[in-house]
Amino acid sequence: MIRTVFDLPKEIHILIVDDGSPDGTAEVVQELQQQYGLQLHLLQRKGKQGLGTAYIAGFHWALERDYNFIFEMDCDFSHNPRDLLALHKACSEDGADVAVGSRYISGVNVVNWPMNRVLMSYFASVYVRNVLGIEIQDTTAGFKCYRKEVLQAIRLDKIKFKGYAFQIEMKFTAIQLGFNVVEVPIIFTDRREGTSKMSSKIFKEAFLGVIEMKIKSFFRKPKRNVNTH
Repeated sequence: MIRTVFDLPKEIHILIVDDGSPDGTAEVVQELQQQYGLQLHLLQRKGKQGLGTAYIAGFHWALERDYNFIFEMDCDFSHNPRDLLALHKACSEDGADVAVGSRYISGVNVVNWPMNRVLMSYFASVYVRNVLGIEIQDTTAGFKCYRKEVLQAIRLDKIKFKGYAFQIEMKFTAIQLGFNVVEVPIIFTDRREGTSKMSSKIFKEAFLGVIEMKIKSFFRKPKRNVNTH
């Protein structure tokens, strides 16, 4: 993944957030840092602290270094690295504040998933749209580009959820703050390596978390963060 991203026709820096992976991820990154220098970075954390907290840590890291466009993506090739260019264009040229790599904006573009997983994912987004009243077709997507102003405005320390509900909460918060969230069609391919982090606990968090987000939105809207660093 690292080599593929660096082969793209645009200068990109990569941050790998590693929560003590037992597969030697950190060691591989450290070896590649000798080749790619200051373009490749590693943030190591102790223990499994959750998907959402890893992204939050990565966002803080990027904001501290004043990157203008900040992406999140999986490292198992379920997200095609070439689509980084389309997401970047949406934010840098086409007026998006958040560009979402969407599996469902132009039909169902998922490859090699079993039908029950496709249906669960698709109807999860239907559920989220109906409860939260938003128009995003792929509400649980984890392939996104943010303009730095969005992440500066969101009070990242107030983002509650750690599993897949994190992806929903970030989109919902950005929309509530008035940012332009757009979807860019991608083709999602089942992971080449590794295993899914989906579990009944994570599913329950997402299902109940959406209801909690909606209830809270009746009583207060998120405020923009004025302390960006």
